[in-house]
Amino acid sequence: MLILAHPRRDSLCGALFDACGDGARTAGVECRELILSEMHFDLDVHVVSPELQPLEPDLLRAQQDIQWAEHLIFVYPTWWGTFPARLKGFLDRVLTPGFAFRHVTHDRWDKLLSGRTADLITTMDTPPWIYRFIYRAPGQQALVRATLGYCGIRCARIETFGSVIAATAAQRQQWLERARSVGSRLAEGALSTMQRAAAWLAALRLQFYPMTWIAYTVGALAATVGGSLAMAPYLLGYLVLFLLEAATVFLNDWFDFDSDRINRLGGPFTGGSRVLVDGRLDRPAMRRGIGLALLGAAAALALLVAMAPASSSGSIVAIYLPLALLALSYTVPPLKLSHRGLGELDVALTHSAGAILAGYVAQGGHWSASTPWLLALPLGLAVLPAILLAGCPDRAADQAVGKRTLVVILGPRTAIRLAMAACLAAPVIAALLALTRLDTPALLGWSAAGGALHAIWLWRCLGRLANETLPDRIDGPIVLALSFILWFCVPPLIVLASAAS
Repeated sequence: MLILAHPRRDSLCGALFDACGDGARTAGVECRELILSEMHFDLDVHVVSPELQPLEPDLLRAQQDIQWAEHLIFVYPTWWGTFPARLKGFLDRVLTPGFAFRHVTHDRWDKLLSGRTADLITTMDTPPWIYRFIYRAPGQQALVRATLGYCGIRCARIETFGSVIAATAAQRQQWLERARSVGSRLAEGALSTMQRAAAWLAALRLQFYPMTWIAYTVGALAATVGGSLAMAPYLLGYLVLFLLEAATVFLNDWFDFDSDRINRLGGPFTGGSRVLVDGRLDRPAMRRGIGLALLGAAAALALLVAMAPASSSGSIVAIYLPLALLALSYTVPPLKLSHRGLGELDVALTHSAGAILAGYVAQGGHWSASTPWLLALPLGLAVLPAILLAGCPDRAADQAVGKRTLVVILGPRTAIRLAMAACLAAPVIAALLALTRLDTPALLGWSAAGGALHAIWLWRCLGRLANETLPDRIDGPIVLALSFILWFCVPPLIVLASAAS
């Protein structure tokens, strides 16, 4: 959707508008146009709220076109640091509550135009560097953040042409070519290479990977006590885990789309990455990402098995294949473990026993050895509070789409009390193993001591959550629960690394 907001059609903005449209159509993009100077509507809102004022036919058509569009391009002049009155009036009248956004509470709202992107093409007499660094681009900031962003439209690109008053004919011709390229590049998608890379980084949710790596390394070091790591199997084994984790979070975004779309409480640890919901990646791109991650994991596993001694290859297959099945089945049919009250247990198992055993067998250990299983027991219990807490903000959205997580089944208060029990059980189990097993005191002694102190802190925090009105967002307690996990993998890592050196 191309929107020309200059009051005069025969202007430089009009020429840029035409060039951009030519580039888009040449690239095979379907385009519609809105020329605000040719539209008839009242610029002012005369009633209490704009949705109460009847829309003129031109504005009704504009709303239909915005609803239809995947990408919007605004072409306008920058006057007095911002955009013309006609564009401001257009936005005031068109982006109405119920169409562009919906207030839920005084500080929360639904972004009803999410999944769309926009480009801004603007001209100015002010030198662009002064506008950006001295004036701080007030008009662009208002349009990108306070208007389009408020409604869920993500800005992909801003092209600023100036200073117009001092421009030569040759410069203006170069600007027209740049505007044409803005349109033609849409054949490859609206986002730039850097924006797509940032979207993929967001989709990976890298904040969760260090826990897996530490647990995997503990298992690898436990298999080589007194020796050194075989680096090729170590790196290949972790590559398999990394790619499986990537495929899992991609698949979660894919199959949890309906839940994520209506989830108003998503955050850094809840509600998925939202790259599909916000339109930063489309479904074909995500499908390719899932396929590449799975193919890469399969290739790395095949290479790991091929280079392993015959005595170890069976253990590798016996651990990695069930681990892959459990990880991928978190949201993938037919198992859909997260929809059956088993997702939390699945995460606890794969991020403790699964990761530790993966490292153990990659270094030649046998899957039936007791050490990795014993190390995994308190770690798995320590993972449960974080994953249970993460389900609390998502509960309403999960329940609405029929996803029966433990938090949905038990209710948030009971789930939090279960998390409290797990946070006490983890250091207790670690202490019992340290006292009763001759091979684990050094490995789990610090885990028991430090974990107990952290557990008291976490217990008190969770107790307040269970006994008071649960806030919408609980990022602080989730961070506290995630850091609790570290007590049950970092001390064993330090002890084992010291023994290896």
